[in-house]
Amino acid sequence: SFFISRVDSEVDKRLDAIGSDEALALRGKAAVTQGKLAYQLFLEAFSGPRWDALTARGARVQRPLWASTSTKNDAYPDTLYVDELIGPDTVNTLPDATLEAFADHGTLARRVDADVDDARTVWQSLADVGVDMNDVAAQLEREGVASFAKSFDELIAALESKAAGLT
Repeated sequence: SFFISRVDSEVDKRLDAIGSDEALALRGKAAVTQGKLAYQLFLEAFSGPRWDALTARGARVQRPLWASTSTKNDAYPDTLYVDELIGPDTVNTLPDATLEAFADHGTLARRVDADVDDARTVWQSLADVGVDMNDVAAQLEREGVASFAKSFDELIAALESKAAGLT
């Protein structure tokens, strides 16, 4: 699973802090870039003789899932993370508003494996201006784990409350 919009939110903060023209020109590009590069790794992992041997024994692909695909920045098209990540064997969890926007004016076209060389260039450019994508990933992982832990704790508290009311 890839929490797409969160990548741009975090990277854009860092690009704004850097503030150079080169950095600011990269805003809104990291998330789609990461998705496209991840899809390339997916294609490599699930192809070739080794994979063919596994499928002959019943193996099935584990599809990439694009989550958090509503744009958080109003300057970006509201279907950006849907339009750019459409491709075979992918899953996209669209919130209702994004689904409605896509039905209204989205672009139904295979894009997840288009412009991959441009994605590699953007990825390198992020590093060149000083964005450490490993640190971005670690930050987002910490935030995601904390968010899911909080939700789990709230669920357990609600269940304990209900259980206490039954006795």
